[in-house]
Amino acid sequence: MKPIVILGPTASGKSDSAMAAAQVSGNTQIVVCDAMQVYKRMDIGTAKPTTEDQQLVQHHCIDLVAPSARFTVSDYQKDARAAVAKIHESGANALVVAGTGLYLTSLIDELSFPGEWPAVRAELQREPDVAALYRHLKSLDPVAAKNIERSNRRRIERALEVCIGSGKPFSDNAPGTGAYPDNGVVQIGLLWPRDVLVKRVESRVKAMLQGGFLEEVAQLRKDGAMSQTARQALGYAELNRHLDGKCTLDQAVGDIVTHTRQFAVRQERWFRRDPRIRWVHIEKDPVAEIAPILAEHLR
Repeated sequence: MKPIVILGPTASGKSDSAMAAAQVSGNTQIVVCDAMQVYKRMDIGTAKPTTEDQQLVQHHCIDLVAPSARFTVSDYQKDARAAVAKIHESGANALVVAGTGLYLTSLIDELSFPGEWPAVRAELQREPDVAALYRHLKSLDPVAAKNIERSNRRRIERALEVCIGSGKPFSDNAPGTGAYPDNGVVQIGLLWPRDVLVKRVESRVKAMLQGGFLEEVAQLRKDGAMSQTARQALGYAELNRHLDGKCTLDQAVGDIVTHTRQFAVRQERWFRRDPRIRWVHIEKDPVAEIAPILAEHLR
């Protein structure tokens, strides 16, 4: 058996669609493919499945580690593959809800990962300027630098760690994310008009703030529970800046909206490279328009 994948950018409605399809199927469990939902207590800002949703449909690969812990794509690969195997052994369908492209690739394709050099990583983490790290990576491995966002400190650090630690370019070791073998996995993508998706992003951010997002970040800070990766997560980074007194709440919220829109574009760009994905152009209601298609594959 192979998992079924529903994917798309943030705020596209993939989680709601997956929930609807899973409940119609009655024999389906969800595997979450999201780099930030693996962290416990980071609930509102990551749009984690609610307690009610988790009671209705069993979810896997959420709340795996504390926010202070380090968690890598290879960690995800191991946990997600084990979850899919367990689901299939029980006779149920595995429905993967994917927003993090590299994590999805690690699950459904054959990827291996380079080693780790903790001492090098620790030295890189002492550099406060992410732009300086990016320039360093560009000098060592321009191919890797071209494929990594300038603001993505986590990936920049990882690429530099491999370059410096191994003495070879990270791009030489990089997993084959540009190869799309026929793996037998059905992938269904949600595609919105860009202007409509922007409005959905804005509504989502407002709902998160109304739901207690700022209070969630403040409590995590109070408890000293956030790792560097967690502090840099989308939304959390901007609210941390506000709580550090570096910007007003309105400025932070505006930045969250802007950065989330930019992130959605990057997600879509990543997924659009994969010719194996069946794209569905959503007009109004993702649940009504995508759930019947998912249900066909979940019978």
